[in-house]
Amino acid sequence: MRKVRRPGACAGERSNDSPTAQGPGEDGMGRNSEPARRFGAVAAVVVTLCLASVLVAGCQAEAQTYAEKLGFPAGTRAVILHVDDAGMSRDSNVGALRSILEGAANSMSVMMPCPWVPELVRSLEENPGIDAGLHLTLTAEWDDYRWGPLVGREAAPGLVDPEGALWSSVAEVVAHASPDEVEAEIREQIRRARTMGFEPTHLDSHMGTLFATMDFLERYIEVGIEEGIPLMFPGGHNEILEAEYRAQGRDTPPGLGRATELGERIWDAGLPVLDDLHTVSYGWVPESGADATDEELTDYKVERYVQTLRDLRPGVTMVILHSTDPSENFKHISSSGPTRKGDMLAMLDPRVQQAIEDEGLVLTTFRELKERRDRVD
Repeated sequence: MRKVRRPGACAGERSNDSPTAQGPGEDGMGRNSEPARRFGAVAAVVVTLCLASVLVAGCQAEAQTYAEKLGFPAGTRAVILHVDDAGMSRDSNVGALRSILEGAANSMSVMMPCPWVPELVRSLEENPGIDAGLHLTLTAEWDDYRWGPLVGREAAPGLVDPEGALWSSVAEVVAHASPDEVEAEIREQIRRARTMGFEPTHLDSHMGTLFATMDFLERYIEVGIEEGIPLMFPGGHNEILEAEYRAQGRDTPPGLGRATELGERIWDAGLPVLDDLHTVSYGWVPESGADATDEELTDYKVERYVQTLRDLRPGVTMVILHSTDPSENFKHISSSGPTRKGDMLAMLDPRVQQAIEDEGLVLTTFRELKERRDRVD
């Protein structure tokens, strides 16, 4: 796979007000002096070189990404094509596995409280090279297909709704659950994975619940650091993520307002950090919606993923998708079948892989990022 040339924004920048050093043009008697002019020329060169070196050093320091800190060449655009919601249903398992084993996707995360986790874990045992983390789950958002907390009602009553399941929305979790209950459930989901022989390569957050308050986010970070498990945390330039929030008119979650500080904390604790995060593909639905043919879904999603890949900035970016192979029963779980199927079809389409190669992108995983972070120290 060919290398990406560094964009070199610093080298290409121009200024209309660059300082120009001027030497003394006259001697002490008010006459033009050749030695003075030569001295002025030398001084101008020295000052210019000094200023240039300071500006270049500052620009390089500002431009350094976590990808560079992890040992990737400067300017590298590394990407994780990440499938969320594995374990949620059998259709989710099939879509996630096909997207990775047959397509361009290269990472997934598993919803441990969900019914189809055992099948997924057996598949991971058969394919030990798959990058698979935990999609830490604190909500059960569907009307007729639900699950409860692994830690149980008595241990965490604030996590449980009147039906005995996890709350349907992030707002309800925030309103009822304590940080202690959230941490207990996070730890129980990690414990269940390990009990099943599944060591997660990373942690992330279903529906972003763990980013909803600073108290929840602190527990997420603390557990990840304590357990030595990489976290999905965008602590770099976040150009894509911030643009998404602006386009949607949404307020940035409190933790992302401190992304630089928290990213440095996670890095200093020995874990890798993302430079950016792409989260909006779930909302990519063609106008024909549920009536879209497979061809329409594929073309629609491929076009958007290819453009996303072209627009990636230097650094490590995680692109979230929800690949699913919906059966007849999936419509009884959710109406999101078309967008999820479109994700799977796009990952299986050779145009996405070709875009990765044409753009010189580097596919990476949380497993690789952790190995690289370990070598830094």
